[in-house]
Amino acid sequence: MLSQTPLVCFIATADADRARDFYEGQLGLALVQDNGYALIFDAHGTQLRIQRVQAVAPHPYTALGWAVDDLAATVRALAACGVAMARFPGLPLGADGIWDTPDGSRVAWFQDPDGNTLSIHQPPKT
Repeated sequence: MLSQTPLVCFIATADADRARDFYEGQLGLALVQDNGYALIFDAHGTQLRIQRVQAVAPHPYTALGWAVDDLAATVRALAACGVAMARFPGLPLGADGIWDTPDGSRVAWFQDPDGNTLSIHQPPKT
């Protein structure tokens, strides 16, 4: 039933100006609309709605993620924009914050200004 309709992603912010600076300025997403209730971004054809809320209770897991072709290059580009990769106790991450998974995938995480965990992922090479 929903397989033929566009997916819309949601995340929340308690500070829309700071969220806009991050998602637009640091991540490079195009702002489509600020309707007073949400910041609406185009995330490569997927609508990302960042809802304005009084307080954000970040999840203890990834809220949004992107698939990339070259994870190391993306980590470097994000770092150049001031985005720091997250570290997690017990997870063997390289110096650049990248986890090389047992299946050959590569993953790195970072947080937005509200503490939402975001990820970038490179599928295993075939």
